Amino acid sequence: MRPDFETAWRRRFETFGREHEDDAGIAGWSEAGLQARFRNFARSWRPAAAGAFWLDAGCGAGTYARTLASSGQHVLALDYSLPSLVKARSRAQEQPLLWVAGDVTALPLRSDSFDGVVCFGVLQSLSGPERAISELARVLRPDGELWVDALNARCLPNLFGRWRAKARGQETRLRYDTVGILKRALREGGFRSVRISWVPILPERLRFAQALLESRVVRWLLGALPWLGSAVSHAYVLTARR
Repeated sequence: MRPDFETAWRRRFETFGREHEDDAGIAGWSEAGLQARFRNFARSWRPAAAGAFWLDAGCGAGTYARTLASSGQHVLALDYSLPSLVKARSRAQEQPLLWVAGDVTALPLRSDSFDGVVCFGVLQSLSGPERAISELARVLRPDGELWVDALNARCLPNLFGRWRAKARGQETRLRYDTVGILKRALREGGFRSVRISWVPILPERLRFAQALLESRVVRWLLGALPWLGSAVSHAYVLTARR
């Protein structure tokens, strides 16, 4: 990975925050991509006891932070893009969220502070997952719950796109993780009970068929046949306990 990879992504996120007004644009996603990711979270996440403390690490426009707060959680939303934080705060209106500027790989937060953490859309902009996973583990309380996503290195369309870029002499702007690598990083970070959720996402031009991929039958198939989930899913979410 190029040494300037993370610096370039930080600049991009700051640019996204300045130039866009929609949640997807601020986060660097397509509208269809953000909606598919959010629906996957909403289907699986169950609110903890009211008053639990949650961290949205890399909050972007605050899409997930607002959802957590609306269910009665205490939420601290963190991002290293100040323009994104400013717009995220303006969207929260009267919701009692806390906002902090900070880097996921060096969190300016006390250890054992949170009951849960969500970290979405972050790992692909880092040179590797290890530093972020270590920091997220540090700020979680024992038995705390982590939700983290990554771009799937084994997805066939992703593999083709990276091959085509390489053949054309183009550099890949994103980083992809295999499930095995991220699971190992979680285990080394002290996490247990790791579970996976596959997130297949069609390109914007094919979004009319996205509902089929999110049907109960397809979701069951992807869960029952991990090789199929890996082959067709653009991204995946891992949940784990510290």
